[in-house]
Amino acid sequence: MSDELPEMRASDAERERIADVLRDALAEGRLGMDEFQERLDSAYRARTRGELVPLVRDLPHHGDDGASAGRSPERPGALDDSPPPSLSKTRRWAERIGGSATSRWGIGIMGGFGRRGQWTVPRVFTALGIMGGGELDLREARFEDRNVVIRCFALMGGFSVTVPPGVGVEVRGVGIMGGFDSSASGFGDADAPHVVITGVTMMGGVAVVRKIPREEKLKLRAERRQKRELERRERRQGRDRHRHGGPHASHRDHGPGGHGHRGHGKESL
Repeated sequence: MSDELPEMRASDAERERIADVLRDALAEGRLGMDEFQERLDSAYRARTRGELVPLVRDLPHHGDDGASAGRSPERPGALDDSPPPSLSKTRRWAERIGGSATSRWGIGIMGGFGRRGQWTVPRVFTALGIMGGGELDLREARFEDRNVVIRCFALMGGFSVTVPPGVGVEVRGVGIMGGFDSSASGFGDADAPHVVITGVTMMGGVAVVRKIPREEKLKLRAERRQKRELERRERRQGRDRHRHGGPHASHRDHGPGGHGHRGHGKESL
């Protein structure tokens, strides 16, 4: 399949394939973290193929052979319908769904609260903030159910919700002299949790962002360091080969039977 049908609706597999290309580009140093995050957010918000193609048009696609990948290597913006092979290996959403909730409430009154790390998100989580707020980080969390609801109520306060790539997000909240950020809304992986963020804020708001998990970020940084070290080593080896294999210093033509020393006397006639 190619990008000749830009108005066709994009599939979850196509969004994830684009996300994989972006992760490779980040690991290779082709994209900075800010640009990577911006493109990744756009990929998960994309509704059509036409919105996905520009995100990777200037990036190489590793492993594209025109046959196995379902798109020709000279068409970098092409997409296909085959599910990405790394999806179940990298996400394992089924392993993160189920169990008892560790927290169902979060209250921040002239202060704040945080839910981070390996906590279990309940089916319904309620956040209350009065001149304060809280932070909900779902990147390493488990989920009590595949569908969860986060209710946010704030007066002169606000909340931040961080979700990992692959999780479906739907924002329904109402802001009065404030607002709910819906830029991270989008479909998720087929077997991933779906998070609905709702509620009401007055003179406050709720920020929803997508970020890769810390473990994945560290892995990408390590891969970038390894690649840079490999490139430095190859350049160093190339210089060494050039130095040892280059032309030797020129010598005078010594002529037969001599060492090239000039005679001190006049040549006899």
